[in-house]
Amino acid sequence: MNNVLSLTNKAIEQIKKIMSNAPNGMDSVVIGIDKSGCSGYAYKLNFGKSSDFKNFETIHQDGAKVLIDPKATMFLLGSVMDYREDKLASRFVFDNPNEKNTCGCGESFSI
Repeated sequence: MNNVLSLTNKAIEQIKKIMSNAPNGMDSVVIGIDKSGCSGYAYKLNFGKSSDFKNFETIHQDGAKVLIDPKATMFLLGSVMDYREDKLASRFVFDNPNEKNTCGCGESFSI
């Protein structure tokens, strides 16, 4: 499946930086969705060892490796993962065309 998720250059740089300090055996970032927050869903990111995740969509982009939980695929279709920094925070941000609403703090969304 193509176009589930694409990564910006800043997201790729940050993933590579994070993975350079990852626990032994971890080779990827795993993206999932949890029921959480005041709007209904929240993005979940963890380290992963790709050989442990069967049937997960794998995205290889410019040296970054991302695995997508099959249960999150329909929520992420067409999304762009970015990494943004401002004076108060730095975080991964998802520009998701499927979102219908987000909470005030930006931590959760609804579809």
